[in-house]
Amino acid sequence: FYKIFSAEISKILKPLEKNIIDEDTGLKTILICGVNGTGKTTTIGKLCKLYKEQNKKIVIGAADTFRAAAIDQLKIWCDKNQTEMIHSPVGSDPASVAFKTLEYAKNNQKDLCIIDTAGRLHNKKNLMEEFSKIIRVLKKIDPDAPQETWIVLDATTGQNAINQIDEFKKITNITGIIMTKLDGTAKGGVLVAIADQFKIPIVAIGVGEKEDHLNQFKADEFAQALIN
Repeated sequence: FYKIFSAEISKILKPLEKNIIDEDTGLKTILICGVNGTGKTTTIGKLCKLYKEQNKKIVIGAADTFRAAAIDQLKIWCDKNQTEMIHSPVGSDPASVAFKTLEYAKNNQKDLCIIDTAGRLHNKKNLMEEFSKIIRVLKKIDPDAPQETWIVLDATTGQNAINQIDEFKKITNITGIIMTKLDGTAKGGVLVAIADQFKIPIVAIGVGEKEDHLNQFKADEFAQALIN
């Protein structure tokens, strides 16, 4: 029974495996979004390490301007990975930070421009409008930006993760999912329901706090861990 169950889960998830590292050339913008407390900033730090190991030239935009701690936390990660970061004082317009970051990336021949955004509850209309503004501003520099919009989901959230995706999808095309906090008791089973309903590619899973605790998503391994 478990073998059949695992195989069925894997069948749903397998087509949605998405590489963190791709062979695309040219500047790519990755917009990171999600609700409060899912681990977006930590995830960006881990992505920096992975991309630096691939000799990618990166710049990070600290567009979570609501919390000084978010900017400080991102700075620690960037310093650790020798990555440049663009930021503005707390309370600045997040869209202006995103604009400055992509402009800098374009003028300095970067491979990747990663934008951190404030955690926003999917039911807060003003914050979702601000997120929409970030996207509009990025398109002024690059009409194709952001090439990727990845939502970070917390494995402990459960079914509410479906509502979160629903609301963010109303604003932009979500091109990838990163699920965090799979190092605890949560197994992230909601990912199967999400995959079945939305068919959004799954990029990676976070399995701890350390910088190398971000794993490429593998459907077979995830399905196996889910039933163990």
